[in-house]
Amino acid sequence: MTEHPIDRLYDQVLARKSADPSRSYTAKLLKEGVSKCAKKVGEEGVEVAIAALTGDKRERVAESADLLYHLCVLWVASDVDPADVYAELTAREGRSGLDDKAARKNIAR
Repeated sequence: MTEHPIDRLYDQVLARKSADPSRSYTAKLLKEGVSKCAKKVGEEGVEVAIAALTGDKRERVAESADLLYHLCVLWVASDVDPADVYAELTAREGRSGLDDKAARKNIAR
């Protein structure tokens, strides 16, 4: 089975964790901590949404790639393994999104 591009990106981010922050943007973000990484995911998410409404396809693709990169950085910063995310997605297969959302609300109470 071919490794997923997200796995390769995650591995690359993980490898750069120990790089010199003055020479690696990834290392710099990770050194700044989870808060900074989370903020970048939020910023990139907004940029994807704006590109979806106003940009051309190339811009939507580029902004989506930026979002996935920053999500991988956040995963590394907050100790989330992509395999855990994949397992969660697999567990949700075949379930209604509305039912799943309602079930999560009941758990939160």
